[in-house]
Amino acid sequence: MSLSRLLVTVLNRLQPSAETVMLISAIAVGLISGTGVTLFRKLILFTQEFYWHKLAVVLSSKWSWAIIFIPMIGALVVSLLRFKLDQAETNVSNGDMGQAYSQVPLKTVAAALSLGSGASLGPEGPSVELGSNIGSLLGQMLQFSSERIRLLIGAGGAAGLAAGFNAPIAGVFFALEVLLRDSYRTNKSSPNSDVSVVVIASVISALVSQISLGERPAFSLPVYEVRSYWELPLYLGLGVLASVVALLFTRAIKQAKKFFAGEWAIAPFMRTLSMPVKLLIGGLCVGIISLIFPEVIGIGYETVESILQDTPFTIPLLIILLVIKLLLTAISSASGFVGGIFAPSIFLGAVLGSVYGQAIAYFLPASIPIAASPAYALVGMAAVLAGTVRAPLTSVLLLFEMTRDYRIVLPLMAAVGLCAWVLDQIDRSKSSDRMIMQWSGFPADLEVLEKIKIAEVMTLNPASVKYSMPLLQAAQFITSGYHHSALVFDDINHLQGILTTQDIKRILSAPAGDHPLEELTVQNICTSEVLCTFADESLAEALKRMATRDLRQMPVVDRHQPKRVIGMVDRLAITTAYNTALTKRAIAARITATKSTVPIANNAYTPITTIGSNGSNNISSNSANDKSNNKDNNLKDNNLSNLNNSLINAVDSTLTNNLNRESDIQSSEAISS
Repeated sequence: MSLSRLLVTVLNRLQPSAETVMLISAIAVGLISGTGVTLFRKLILFTQEFYWHKLAVVLSSKWSWAIIFIPMIGALVVSLLRFKLDQAETNVSNGDMGQAYSQVPLKTVAAALSLGSGASLGPEGPSVELGSNIGSLLGQMLQFSSERIRLLIGAGGAAGLAAGFNAPIAGVFFALEVLLRDSYRTNKSSPNSDVSVVVIASVISALVSQISLGERPAFSLPVYEVRSYWELPLYLGLGVLASVVALLFTRAIKQAKKFFAGEWAIAPFMRTLSMPVKLLIGGLCVGIISLIFPEVIGIGYETVESILQDTPFTIPLLIILLVIKLLLTAISSASGFVGGIFAPSIFLGAVLGSVYGQAIAYFLPASIPIAASPAYALVGMAAVLAGTVRAPLTSVLLLFEMTRDYRIVLPLMAAVGLCAWVLDQIDRSKSSDRMIMQWSGFPADLEVLEKIKIAEVMTLNPASVKYSMPLLQAAQFITSGYHHSALVFDDINHLQGILTTQDIKRILSAPAGDHPLEELTVQNICTSEVLCTFADESLAEALKRMATRDLRQMPVVDRHQPKRVIGMVDRLAITTAYNTALTKRAIAARITATKSTVPIANNAYTPITTIGSNGSNNISSNSANDKSNNKDNNLKDNNLSNLNNSLINAVDSTLTNNLNRESDIQSSEAISS
C-alpha cells in the first residue's frame, strides 16, 4: 500500500504522458504482485511445516490416527478468517467497495492456511486473484478509466500466474485468453500497448519470484522422447479422456457446492449448518483421507513430480488416486476452504496420463515404439487443465515453457485442442453464453439484460427500402445515412429481407456477371432469411439470437403478424440500456448508504423521492410557496443541492467500482473459488 501511495505521489509531481503512466503502473503491478505471491508461497510452506511436521509429531506420538485432527484444526482457523471475509462481502454488496480491497491480504492468508492444513486445492488461483486485486487497487488510486483499470487487472492476473509457475509467457496468454478476453477483442484503442503492459507486469513478477525462490521450475520434468509421429493418434485419445475427466471434475465441484448449500433432497439439513461446521466436515474428510492416501491431500505437487519421474505406480492405485483427488477437491472447495483448481487439475491430468501411458504400453505390441508413461502424464496435465479452466493456449504454453522442448509441442497441442473442442460440443449452452459476452463486450451478467424488454430500447421507424428499388439507388441511400443496413419491404410494407453494407460490398467486388450492376434491384442481393425478435422478449434473448450470426441490429416484429415490423433493436441501444441499469444500481446503493448517515431535519421536506429512468432526482417541498419561510427554504435547497451533487458525482466512481469488482475480476475469482 505504501509503495502504491508513493507511486501516486511521484506521478502527480512528474505528470508524465499516458503511455508512460501505464508503463510505470505495469512495473509497479509486477513488483507488488511478485512480492505478494512470493510471501504467499512462503506462508504456505511455513504452514505446512507447522501442521504436518511439528503438530503431526506431537499428535502421532500419542495416537497414530490423531493426524486426522490437523485439517480440522486448520478448518477452525480458516472459519475465523472466512467470517471476516463474509462481513467484507456484505459491506461490498451494500456499496462499500473499499472493504473489498482491505480484505485482499486476509483472503490470501486464508488460502495459505487452507493449503497448509491439507485442503485439496491449489495456490495458483489465489495468486491470480491477488495480482488482479493489486492491479485494480492501483488503478483506483490513480483514478484511471474503467478500461485502464481492466487492463491493470489483467496485468496483475498475469503477474500472479507468472510468479506462481515461474512462467511469464503463460501468464501473458492467460491474461489475454481469460481475464481480458472480452475487452481485448472489443478494445479499439491500442492493442499493442495493452499487450506491452501485460508482458511487462508478467516479466517483472516472474523476475521477483526467481530472485526470491530460485529459478527452479514448478516440476522437475522427465527425460522423454517422442518415438514416432505415428504416435499422435494415441495423444488424441488422451485428449478425449481428458475432456471426460475435466467435465466430471467441474460438475463434481458444482454438485458438492449444492450439497453443502442444502440443495440436495437427501441432505436438506446442510442448509441449517453454520460455516464453521461445514468447514469441520470438510476438514474431517481431508483428515480421514490423509491416513489412507496421503498422496492426494494438499497441493499434490510431490505426487505429480513422482509420476513425472516414472516412480512405479500401479494402474489400480492411480485410478483410486484420481477418483479420490477429484472428490476430495470438490469437498474441500464446497466446504469453505480457500484455494484454486489449477493444481488439482494438473494432478488429475498427470494421473490420467500415467494410467493411459501404462495401459497402451501393456496392450500394444512391444514392436510399436511409444513414449514412456511420463510423457503421457505431461500431456495429460495440460489437457485436463485446459478443459477445466477453458484456456487451451495458456495450458499449451505453460507446459511448453516448463519443458522448453519442441518435440512435445505437437502432441501437446493435439490433445489440448481436442479436449477443448469436445467440451465445447458437450457444453453448448455455456459456450453460447460466453460467445454472447465475447461478441457484445458485456461482463457475464445476463441477469441485468433479462429484466429489460425489447420494447423499452427499440427504435421506431428503422431505415427501409423497397424490394423493387434499383441496387445503386439503395446503396446511395444506405451510405448517405451511414446505416449498417436497411430493411427490405414489399409494396404492402411486409418484411421481405434485409440489405446490409456487406451485401453491397460483396456485389461490387464480384466479377461482372450476366446482369449489369445497373439492372440489379434490392430483391436480387438482399438476405431473405432475417432473424427477428419480439417486443415482449428480453434483451438477453435478443442477444443470444443476434450472436449466432454476429448481427449489429435486428428487426422487431409483431408476434401475431411476423411480417409486420414495429421497430429495430441494435447493439448501441442494448449497450446503453445495460450501462443505465448498472448506473441505477450504483445510484440506489449510494442513496441507501447516504440516507443511513445524513440526518434530515424537517420530515415535511423530502429531498429525494424517486429516481427516474433518466437518473434525475425529483425534489419536493411542502413549503415552497410559503413566502414567510423563503430564507429557510433557500438554506435547505442549498443543502439538498449539495447532497444531490455529491450523489451524482459519486455515480461514476461507484459504477466503475461495481463494473471492475463484479465483472472484470470474476474470471480470476472463478478459478480460485
